[in-house]
Amino acid sequence: MARIRSFDLFRMAMRALLLQSTWNYERQQGVGWAYSLEPALERVIPDERARCERLAEHTAYFNTQPTLASIALGVAAALEERRAAGAPIDEAGMTRVKNALGSSLAATGDRLFWLTLRPLAACVGAMLAFGGLARGAIAFWLCYNSFHLTIRFLGVGWGYRGGPEAVATRIKGRLERLTEWTGLAGCVVLGIFNAQLIASGGTPRPLIFQLVLLAGIGVGFVMAQRPRPSATEWALGAAVLCLVAGWTRGA
Repeated sequence: MARIRSFDLFRMAMRALLLQSTWNYERQQGVGWAYSLEPALERVIPDERARCERLAEHTAYFNTQPTLASIALGVAAALEERRAAGAPIDEAGMTRVKNALGSSLAATGDRLFWLTLRPLAACVGAMLAFGGLARGAIAFWLCYNSFHLTIRFLGVGWGYRGGPEAVATRIKGRLERLTEWTGLAGCVVLGIFNAQLIASGGTPRPLIFQLVLLAGIGVGFVMAQRPRPSATEWALGAAVLCLVAGWTRGA
């Protein structure tokens, strides 16, 4: 039996970039998951008919945080390799593993990417935007994607080599620590950004501006305690804060 190669894992990571391109309410990421896993199945299941049947199994419902889905893909590839070698792994067992990984990685990934990394990247971009909007946009893109793309491409290999046990213990622990360190970095950057807003160029802003900024930060922290503030709520809140700040500056 052929073993999965590094190039197969790379192809899976590339395809995982399109994981949500066929998202739907019935199966959510299921079709994209099967498409991403196909390179591994091509390697371990030479018979086309059997491979198509196995691929159809993987189009069932699946959903998790999109970036960390690469780790789950690596685990699934390893299990399919064992399954092709004769290990007692059936469709029901594969489904249980996928569901467990999806829930666990979603809980970890949402906190790491949506509630920690994205605000950090936004603060870095906004802070550098004072020197030019293009520079701020590039900084935001680099800050977010340096983490996102690294984990997306390396994650397939982590999952493949570690298996479900490593994801549940070692890999998840590392992601939790990364979330903590990213959160601390975000607090530091937010403090610098606020200082830059309050005393731009060394001249303190009017007191009303400082009070509005403080109120906005307080509301933001309160909203952040919710399970998952939507992007629309954050955008509307930021827009209102900017309008009020602009009005106080012109007053």
